[in-house]
Amino acid sequence: MAVKVLVVDDSGFFRRRVSEILSADPNIQVVGTATNGKEAIDQALALKPDVITMDYEMPMMDGITAVRHIMQRCPTPVLMFSSLTHEGARVTLDALDAGAVDFLPKNFEDISRNPEKVKQLLCEKVHSISRSNRRLSTYSAPAPVAAPAPAATSASSFASPAPARPAPVAAPVRTPAASPSSPAPKRKSYKLVAIGTSTGGPVALQRVLTQLPSNFPAPIVLVQHMPAAFTKAFAERLDKLCRISVKEAEDGDILRPGLALLAPGGKQMMIDGRGAVRILPGDERLNYKPCVDITFGSAAKSYGDKVLAVVLTGMGADGREGARLLKQSGSSIWAQDEASCVIYGMPMAIVKANLADAIYDLDEIGKHLVGACI
Repeated sequence: MAVKVLVVDDSGFFRRRVSEILSADPNIQVVGTATNGKEAIDQALALKPDVITMDYEMPMMDGITAVRHIMQRCPTPVLMFSSLTHEGARVTLDALDAGAVDFLPKNFEDISRNPEKVKQLLCEKVHSISRSNRRLSTYSAPAPVAAPAPAATSASSFASPAPARPAPVAAPVRTPAASPSSPAPKRKSYKLVAIGTSTGGPVALQRVLTQLPSNFPAPIVLVQHMPAAFTKAFAERLDKLCRISVKEAEDGDILRPGLALLAPGGKQMMIDGRGAVRILPGDERLNYKPCVDITFGSAAKSYGDKVLAVVLTGMGADGREGARLLKQSGSSIWAQDEASCVIYGMPMAIVKANLADAIYDLDEIGKHLVGACI
């Protein structure tokens, strides 16, 4: 059965071009178009599409407001179009917080210069997010919540507590289907927590990291599939929301407790044996820049059995081979469960390869990280 798509954009050219690209795929049917957010809501309710492509800046009602209304009234996977600028990154992250599943750069030059590549990427995204769990979830706008109480620490823990950071902001609320979960982990002295994710990852990472106290004892590295223009803005957002510190990684940064380093988009992040990160140019032969496999693999070489790796929601299987190396070194691997994933691809690859030591609901992962490391 063809995937039904609603195309929303105030630009007549862009609506037509996106509709043409999608309609060329025999397994995709464009069932309608809308020129602003209000029309998008009405059309979503009337047409019940499988996927909505959404622009941000439109008259009458912008895309983020429309996404919030759609998620409340008829949850539907939304693919946002965004500009590759710092402001575009901020807006896209707001849209993902509101409930959008994924995003694509809105680049008219690419449509003209590389039509086949754009067609392939757009159609692949539409097919993938049409199979997401977004219809199984109920979303609401983020709201402030009380910060979790810091876990008790021994005298050998940090002598001087980190400066107080703002209370975290909750990601959109979801009501997942029930699924079996692994037992709570046993405490271990990990030297590194490594987290890899893709589609659905920005909200998932926010949900996990905001549960960690400022005195979290292990350094953290984060690998999120994301363009170069977006990772700095994403790190800044996480830093404001979390009680740990978060920054976009730079070559030579030193791993330290209570600090999460986010791999910069378009490049690769590796860990060396001295506890420093190395940022390398993105290899064109690799599909992902940054790549979870590369970061996990370097962590296995540098830290052996002292790594706790977590694979969250995302398309594809990035992280599986790196997790295999970590497993061979004696490290621990956790996977997000299917019910709480937006896209059950990367965690599924871990589970099917029998690499997962534990499988947890997204909302359990943060508290279990605290329990395992503190």
